[in-house]
Amino acid sequence: MPVFDKTAPGYDQWYKTKLGSFADKVETCLAFRLFTPEKGMKVLDVGCGTGLFSIRLAEVGFKLTGIDVSQEMLEIAKDKAKRKNLEIDFREMGVYKLDFVDESFDAVFSMATFEFVKSPQKAYDEMFRVLKKGGKILIGIINRDSRWGVLYMSKSVRENSVFKYADFKTIEEIKGLDRKNVKDWGECLFIPPDAFELDINMENEKKLSETERGGFFCVLFGKG
Repeated sequence: MPVFDKTAPGYDQWYKTKLGSFADKVETCLAFRLFTPEKGMKVLDVGCGTGLFSIRLAEVGFKLTGIDVSQEMLEIAKDKAKRKNLEIDFREMGVYKLDFVDESFDAVFSMATFEFVKSPQKAYDEMFRVLKKGGKILIGIINRDSRWGVLYMSKSVRENSVFKYADFKTIEEIKGLDRKNVKDWGECLFIPPDAFELDINMENEKKLSETERGGFFCVLFGKG
């Protein structure tokens, strides 16, 4: 998608800020709490972008295939993986028509991608198709019902960023993709987007979890 090609060069810069780094940390912790790694598993990373999670998954022993619609994002991902001596199969591909046979993967992982998926049921069904029996699907996404969701849906942000193309969703909407196969879920990023730097810490994250909605959530599905 051309819009993501244009943003690719600066995509990772936000994660170098204190708030971006903190968000990345708590989102990763939540994802790996739900998605227990087992070395040697064959995993598909849907919407891999610049390879942030593909690389992390490969580093803990998964056999990774990462797909994305942006060739520019993929080139950055390939370069990052090469510098870490990781063998990851990156491919330009959309989620609505996965070029894999049924039950190709032990697990399917998708972080911060379903915000831009206009037909989530179609995407989920295709991910479920390529998942082996006994496998897991994890979807992580910005929570529409949160202060982060309010920010990203605001006119000023949408007009000046890729979020003009986003379609934000709630926890219940994601669970509703396959409610009978929901295995677990969780929220994180209770720290608000306008927090002062001194307030960005795990102590406040834990405290705010008692009163705030998480800005990010993950839902884990299983295939019986």
